[in-house]
Amino acid sequence: MNTRQLTKIGIPSECIKQAISAVQEIVKWNRVSDEDERINVKEHLRSCSENPHDYKEDQFIGELAKAIIEDREFVRPEPISYKTWGEENIDQGSHEQMQQACSLPMASGAALMPDAHYGYGLPIGGVLALENAVVPFAVGVDIACRMKMTIYNISQVDLNKKRNFFEESLKRGSIFGVGCKNETPTNHAVMDEDWNITNVTKDNKDRAYMQLGTSGSGNHFVEWGFLEVFDKETILGEEFEPGSYVALLSHSGSRGPGAAVCKTYSAIAQQKLPSKYSYLDRLAWLDLDSEAGQEYSEAMQLMGRYAAANHDIIHRRVAKLVGLKPIADIENHHNFAWKEIHNGKEVIVHRKGATPASKNTLGVIPGSMADPGYVVRGLGNPDSLCSASHGAGRKMSRKKAKDKFSWNATQKNLSARGISVLGAGADEVPGAYKNIDEVMAYQSDLVEKLARFDPKIVQMCKG
Repeated sequence: MNTRQLTKIGIPSECIKQAISAVQEIVKWNRVSDEDERINVKEHLRSCSENPHDYKEDQFIGELAKAIIEDREFVRPEPISYKTWGEENIDQGSHEQMQQACSLPMASGAALMPDAHYGYGLPIGGVLALENAVVPFAVGVDIACRMKMTIYNISQVDLNKKRNFFEESLKRGSIFGVGCKNETPTNHAVMDEDWNITNVTKDNKDRAYMQLGTSGSGNHFVEWGFLEVFDKETILGEEFEPGSYVALLSHSGSRGPGAAVCKTYSAIAQQKLPSKYSYLDRLAWLDLDSEAGQEYSEAMQLMGRYAAANHDIIHRRVAKLVGLKPIADIENHHNFAWKEIHNGKEVIVHRKGATPASKNTLGVIPGSMADPGYVVRGLGNPDSLCSASHGAGRKMSRKKAKDKFSWNATQKNLSARGISVLGAGADEVPGAYKNIDEVMAYQSDLVEKLARFDPKIVQMCKG
């Protein structure tokens, strides 16, 4: 019997696999049995579909009967609740995505950050805790997208005096674009790791090697700026004095290899998604006890180390060009899934466009090419699953930004403010983003501001 025939006699689509197995077992039995002991396959399955409780112990269709009962008793889980920061600046689409994510059967906790906006599956700025499961699209396509800031003990005057020199360091020290590669590949210890842990990482090792130390498109950047460390705090120990510094800040992730990992395991998760959960679509999950779940988890961790290596190379390359030695580094992921303890349970916390903000954890939350970013220290708020925003957050789509803003006019305005933009487009103009200081005010119970970073020389992918 085929799928159409099985459906016609009342077998739920979710139970077709068990029905086919039952048919195969009955056919085997009929081949070796006397004629009067043979079973009418169609009638036996039809009867099971009508009264599955009568067949739970049947040697041939017991599993099918149990599957039918489970399917018919299925009720969509009620979404768990979640708390929102910056409610008035968050679109309805983000809330709809968050509510759907909160209806996952293994959902344990959730929160929505003040920079939230519509994404794929989980909104950007969404935080989701699951029990023993991971959702590739809730991690994101750019696995381990992250921030890195390197601080140098030179003054704003030093940068302004040699501005052309610092601009040239970004032009020569950074590479941007979809699929971009190094002309001369760079070595790093991450490439000596085991890339054979999954087929997709094995197949993408050469690609990773060629893209090592590069950045993507969109909102990825490398920029010089002025860092003001507030008088009331130090950042990395007593030897780090409050005051003004020059800092290099970068934003990028795991490039093509990370996207390949996401694409591969999202497809596997969607194939495995029970039909009764088909409405969840891009929130398809992988059980961490499954082979695919374990593979994805290992690949994600490798992509995290690869993303960190990209930033390490970019910062070392730019520092070499300007001849400076750093006095401090601060960095953090924001597209990742962490195994953590919350409310006494071990859960997998997905932070898609959200910064880890456990007690005393340092992080960087950027604004836009014209607006400040902040070095922050987490306050460990359990309501947000110890998370904060990953930036200001978009308030309009890239297309709307291009339609609304003139890039030439924006460049003139930025230049008047002492900001040089070496490459970007109208889709990334400051007006496309929320007000970073409002976003920071919304999350004053999540993080404490330690320093303010004002961008002055910005390199992005040309629009």
